[in-house]
Amino acid sequence: MRRFLISSVLLIALTSIIYSCQDAGKIKQDVYYVNGRDLYIKHCQNCHGANGEGLGILAPPLTDTLFLKMNKQKLACFIKNGIKDTIVVNGQKYEGTMPAFPELYDIDIAQLLVYISNSFGNKQGMYTPEQVSGDLKGCK
Repeated sequence: MRRFLISSVLLIALTSIIYSCQDAGKIKQDVYYVNGRDLYIKHCQNCHGANGEGLGILAPPLTDTLFLKMNKQKLACFIKNGIKDTIVVNGQKYEGTMPAFPELYDIDIAQLLVYISNSFGNKQGMYTPEQVSGDLKGCK
């Protein structure tokens, strides 16, 4: 019993040390990811799918890492203002209209982008509300 107790205490201490050594930026990204997932389910999942697979020829998949990287500065604009132009994702043309979400704040869009850009096979790191704000100033 005594060995079990000592082992348990050591395991708890080790777990606490490992958790406390996590980078503050990584913890913030994890929080954004979880909040972004909830926003994605509410605003995006109907068209883009639970796994980012898209909706046939109507809504593009969010699994094309190259598209996301090449359009990084436009993604906030796409979310905030919608899309009315033709876009090409993974070699497929999409001519439908994506609705705008003007009610979303910069932090909401940053959290959505953290989720999208780090899910569905993507690993693109952090987006901040400041990045979103700057990107939105460049919208056409």
